[in-house]
Amino acid sequence: MDKSLSTSPARSPLLHRLRHARRTAFNRMFAAVYFCAILLLLYRHALKLIHSTTFASFLISLSFLISDTFLAFLWFTRQCFLMTIVYRDEYPENLQKALLLQKSSSDLPALDVFICTTDPYKEPPIRLVSTALSVMAYDYPTKKISVYVSDDGGYQVTLFACIEAAKFAYHWLPFCRKNNIIERSPEAYFAKNHSSWFSDTDEIQKMYESMKERVEEVLEKGKVGEEYITELERKAFGKWTNHGFTRQDHPTVIQVLLDSGKNKDMTNHLMPNLIYVSREKSKTSYHNFKAGALNVLLRVSATMTNAPIILNLDCDMYSNDPRSPLRALCYLLDPKLMSQLAYVQFPQIFHGVNKNDTYSCEYRRVFCCNPLGMDGVLGPCYVGIGCFFNRRAFFGSPSTIVPLEIPELGPDSVVDKFIQSQLVLELAHKVAGCNYEYKTKWGYEVGFRYGSLIEDFFTGFRLQCEGWRSVFCNPKRPAFLGDAPICLVDVLNQVQRWAIGGLQVAFSCFSPLTFGTRSMGPIMGLAYTHYCFWPILFIPLTLYAFLPQLCLLHGLSIFPKLSEPSFILYVFLVLGAYGQDLLEFLIGDGTVQKWWNDQRMWMIRGLTAFGFGCLEFFLKCLGISTYGFGLTNKVIDDEQSKRYGQGMLEFGASSNMFVPLITAAIINLASFLMGLVQALRGNKMEGLFLQMFLAGFVVLNALPIYEAMVLRNDKGRIPFKTTATSTCLALALYELVSLPLGN
Repeated sequence: MDKSLSTSPARSPLLHRLRHARRTAFNRMFAAVYFCAILLLLYRHALKLIHSTTFASFLISLSFLISDTFLAFLWFTRQCFLMTIVYRDEYPENLQKALLLQKSSSDLPALDVFICTTDPYKEPPIRLVSTALSVMAYDYPTKKISVYVSDDGGYQVTLFACIEAAKFAYHWLPFCRKNNIIERSPEAYFAKNHSSWFSDTDEIQKMYESMKERVEEVLEKGKVGEEYITELERKAFGKWTNHGFTRQDHPTVIQVLLDSGKNKDMTNHLMPNLIYVSREKSKTSYHNFKAGALNVLLRVSATMTNAPIILNLDCDMYSNDPRSPLRALCYLLDPKLMSQLAYVQFPQIFHGVNKNDTYSCEYRRVFCCNPLGMDGVLGPCYVGIGCFFNRRAFFGSPSTIVPLEIPELGPDSVVDKFIQSQLVLELAHKVAGCNYEYKTKWGYEVGFRYGSLIEDFFTGFRLQCEGWRSVFCNPKRPAFLGDAPICLVDVLNQVQRWAIGGLQVAFSCFSPLTFGTRSMGPIMGLAYTHYCFWPILFIPLTLYAFLPQLCLLHGLSIFPKLSEPSFILYVFLVLGAYGQDLLEFLIGDGTVQKWWNDQRMWMIRGLTAFGFGCLEFFLKCLGISTYGFGLTNKVIDDEQSKRYGQGMLEFGASSNMFVPLITAAIINLASFLMGLVQALRGNKMEGLFLQMFLAGFVVLNALPIYEAMVLRNDKGRIPFKTTATSTCLALALYELVSLPLGN
């Protein structure tokens, strides 16, 4: 079935097409059978609980009943992504014809691009330069592109990098246009060994390397020396000379670095707007992290350009396809969709991921598989990067616009003044003030929404609850490519922040389980619920990582024997869950080895980041802890990068999150070896087979952990202190379990 630009008598050309996945019917049948098996398992647990004869058996039965109920809940909500899978195709080559039929004009709408950065020492500024240049060089009318860079740390070096990007754009944009370059990020382009270089490639590469050297020198020095800037540019850095200028306390800084109304490149073509924005910060005002920075960009851009289409990127997520805006417009300009379409979400795809994706940083289910299922209902969730927005969506439901305190900020306001006029700059500085949002609807009914550390997820959820829908656009050539963390600590810190943010949404008045289900229907509500309650996975994973193995060490059987009928039930549940997961992973262009690493990382996340995220969330609810927005480190160490390329887990820094993980690895190894010894001695192990299998499965997954504990001597090994602490904790758990078991 096709859904495209309406087929009017004028025969509008096809802009996009929708196809339903054939496996949907199989997914529904399998879900029905598997659900019945889950009910049987829970019934078995309930019977064992009722007929418990000792306190120990009662605790064990209760633990498994609770754990498997959580697993059943997560499995049930996960099925919402598999019930309505669809695929889409776009035809951007038909866009101009469609526009002519619609408006008797081939004009494309203006595009505002938001690029966010915070700390140049964790997010290298040269990546920001490449990202900005990649979108400035789009196959799009340059006078209609405005790039806004949000520097939420207020660093001189970030402004300097933007100034250097503006200078380099003078040469880079004509180079891309002349040679029809596809990789329009200079960093990505020069990193590849092209079979044929153009006559001017060497010259422009020297310019790029010279610019990169200057930016890195300034970063190393920590300030912009006078030798790097002209007298005119020196005025832009005037506010940093004030003694009171700090990251947490400084005035608004807005610099128009390129003006599409007057700045031209070397071939006399107008260049896009490039605007640097660092909002006002004060220690006495709450700044709402990234959502606050995005709302400032939303207001500042409204005063300057107010483009109807907005693209949101991070500083390390460069454009990999110069025609991406045209693909998004195939949906955003479709008369059948445009009145209710909030955004077009492209998948997050990462370059530099090693062959087998050791840390499962591709998040293939989240960014590629699950959106296909949500797209069959109301559309995918917003994932924070690579998203083209309809500006109108930030200002109320499709049928109602929320009135604003300043009319110029509205989506329908027309900017009729020059971008550098005094009135425009004064208003832009005003709306970027740290106290501007006080007693307004910003962040609650208007703009990017506050209330969660994962502002992207929460914003998309709220927009869809208001009646908007979205579309998932997944072309063969990735539209955007970004950097993935290559250190386990960074990966887990990122997941912990997501876990806390999800719980904030889950236990808010906008909980997807209740509010979301009422607003969007059960499938979408439960799909969002699945994401919010991810962290509770730590409960069943922790139990299955410790309790069966500790019981095995004491010779206590807790699972069915091989000869019992319920043994078949356990086998079906395990093989069915893993089999379905593997199938979806492979259909999503994954490999078996990547899937293996992915399921191992789910175990690691469950025993570390999910548990610590839940702990921090509930401590905050009690007023004991406070949240922080931790940046993922994107600076790569050469030795660390080498180990990552070899597929080695990078532990390195000591972290409390590693303690439960290593403790579980030690206990599982001990229990498996003991069970193996007993089996070799000829003891009957029929009742302990499933426990031995589970311990062996965990040991197999934990092989890189044992290697990092004992065999490795590099900086990425597990610190001895962490190993010693985990060993002591494992011994303590063994003794603790001995008490209720009577051993």
